[in-house]
Amino acid sequence: MKNVAERLTNRRSRYRTTVRETFVEIKIEPLSEGGFLATSREVPGLVAQGRTIAETMEIAQDVARKIVESCIEHGDPVPRVFRSMTTRTVNVRVPVMVG
Repeated sequence: MKNVAERLTNRRSRYRTTVRETFVEIKIEPLSEGGFLATSREVPGLVAQGRTIAETMEIAQDVARKIVESCIEHGDPVPRVFRSMTTRTVNVRVPVMVG
């Protein structure tokens, strides 16, 4: 019979969470000095620069999130694209190592 630690090592934990998300269109263009620049007509003020397209997209997501948080914090209007966010519940499986 396996001990508890071995059984737990082979199991995965489940988490249930509620996610609110929307999709934002961004334009990514290469920069002459290298790297990439992302902007969005849907999110005024969104400007993100990265070394790769993937990095630029990740930074753009973070900037968009911070713009929304700032709008809420200061009582400014939230960009329209964020007003139609969908809420859904997601089951997430995460590995848990014990021992």
